[in-house]
Amino acid sequence: MSGLSSLYKKTLSLSGVDTNGRSIEDLKALVRETLSNKIHGISFSPYVEGQGPGTIISPEQIRERLSPIQSSVNWIRSFSCTEGNEHTPAIAKELGLKTMVGVWLEDNNENNEKELQAGIKLAQAGVVDILAVGNEVMLRGEMTEDELVDYIERAKAAAPGVMVGYVDAYFKFVDHPKVTEACDVILANCYPFWESCPAEHALLYMKEMYRIATKAANGKPVVISETGWPNVGTPEGGAVPSYDNAVRYFLNTYKWAQEENIDIVYFSSFDEAWKIEEEGDVGAYWGLWDKDGIPKYV
Repeated sequence: MSGLSSLYKKTLSLSGVDTNGRSIEDLKALVRETLSNKIHGISFSPYVEGQGPGTIISPEQIRERLSPIQSSVNWIRSFSCTEGNEHTPAIAKELGLKTMVGVWLEDNNENNEKELQAGIKLAQAGVVDILAVGNEVMLRGEMTEDELVDYIERAKAAAPGVMVGYVDAYFKFVDHPKVTEACDVILANCYPFWESCPAEHALLYMKEMYRIATKAANGKPVVISETGWPNVGTPEGGAVPSYDNAVRYFLNTYKWAQEENIDIVYFSSFDEAWKIEEEGDVGAYWGLWDKDGIPKYV
């Protein structure tokens, strides 16, 4: 057993990977090993520099953007079923990947209907493993609970046999039990960073987030649909973006995932500058790969 592999063979710890005496080069080697063994999944958007929501994406661009990450993951999570994003599930399936397909909902009923129908069509075509109907619309306050439940129920009725869930911050599944009840699977976003948790306590905090979501799920499966740590940008309270913190958070996340068999979809595949407008400077630096598709932590 290599010295690096032995980090994963230690008994379960609350603090994560033992980094005492480990150089950043050692940790980067462990990132390489983790990705070579494949992580459960990753959030994927196909945009390149200068693009963002509203850009029409070609199948060729989706293939190109999937190329550097496909060998490192088992699942791809997409966020929309329009503007070319509807090509992602079939292409991912061709590459042997499983798919969590996002139906983007917002305060625009016309666009919501287009998204829902496109998502249902993909599910009926057999290229969807989990249909994620909505992403943080409760958190953003863009839709009532009953409206969201209606979209979820319509998707379930139109695509029997496909697991249907909803993505939101972990605590929203406590706040909105009707939404939780409507889901086949709970898709919980868990971000210690956005709750100002210092990096050294982030793994413990994420475990508590997961516990809260699991309790609300009442026996239904729970997937951590987003978590991650940025390497550049303005601190969020005690949560500091840095290269070292991002590497350690990634390794701790997947050590825990392996030890306790937790399904985690990491955020995100690539650095994306368009996110700065909504999230500030930190928004552009969540990728495991940079904007050009070069791995950042190996």
